Amino acid sequence: MIIQHTTLHEIALRLLRAGGSDEAEAATVADHLVGANLSGHDSHGVVMLSPYVKSLKNGNLKPNHRHTVVSESGSFAVWDANGCYGQVVARNAMQWAIDTARTHGVAIHGLRNVHHIGRVGTYGEMAAAAGLVSLSFVNGYSGKPRVAPFRGKQGRFTTNPICIAVPGTATTPPTILDFATSVIALGKVRVAYNDKRQVIPGALIDHEGRPTTNPGVMYEEPIGAALAFGEHKGSGLALICDLLAGAVAGAGVMPGENPPDHGIVNGWLTFVLDPARLAAGPFIESEIDKMIAFVKSSPPIDPAAPVLVAGEPERIAREKRRREGVYVDDQTWAQLVEAGQSLGVNIDLAA
Repeated sequence: MIIQHTTLHEIALRLLRAGGSDEAEAATVADHLVGANLSGHDSHGVVMLSPYVKSLKNGNLKPNHRHTVVSESGSFAVWDANGCYGQVVARNAMQWAIDTARTHGVAIHGLRNVHHIGRVGTYGEMAAAAGLVSLSFVNGYSGKPRVAPFRGKQGRFTTNPICIAVPGTATTPPTILDFATSVIALGKVRVAYNDKRQVIPGALIDHEGRPTTNPGVMYEEPIGAALAFGEHKGSGLALICDLLAGAVAGAGVMPGENPPDHGIVNGWLTFVLDPARLAAGPFIESEIDKMIAFVKSSPPIDPAAPVLVAGEPERIAREKRRREGVYVDDQTWAQLVEAGQSLGVNIDLAA
């Protein structure tokens, strides 16, 4: 079905409130989830409410909890999120980094023990809107690893995303490079599985290491694995995410092939810097304008598919989906209804 984003937002608010969140927390999480849908990333949108409710039920996600400061000195900070909503504490962490980078020129923030922080590009957009550059590494260290290393057939990583954001100019929007180190984010595999669609070739392997486009290999025994993008390159970046967000930032890494499942638990290491400390603002903006224009001037292979730069697909999706609504497949909708019922909330639009 097609649902207007305002309706999706109200549904998210109702479920989050019923799960114990206060108004401020519910609004922040709902804004983030529906914002992901609007940006074209349904894998990080309201489809996540069902696993969030499961995490609430088993105590792995704690509403209205607040972070504790592990350490904070000058340009450095490390916070323990204590299992609270990632969308709340990660936004607060990025705001700390923005404020600190404005004062000191650079900020480095480590975040540990945080429930799913959602679409990482959201935080890159915050930094870019403040005129700052950001670089974020994220890992996951709970539940069975689902992404195979280069030449491997069993999972050793989660999708371990990276986000790099560069501010825009008066005429050029910000550049937001936000990607999973797997060929396809597992949330997108879940969406395809719910919608009974195949995934793109080259993204998944079955338990024997054979290529497949069937998303069921990630949810039905025997379990297969997702592949890192770019062979050794994506696999190497996935490892770096674990080493930086997991080891260096103190969050932790996968403890083994079959670790305990505590829900979606992320570690995050982010760097934010003020570009004005490196070069004059007018020069930076002029070079950004020239480079983006030069890239987009390349003649497209297919005239119907023009050259796009990082961040542009999301801007196009937002304009379209705000106008036309958001597609929600039947299985995802059924999961949302079931999640609501488990909390005593009826979200059936036909009711």
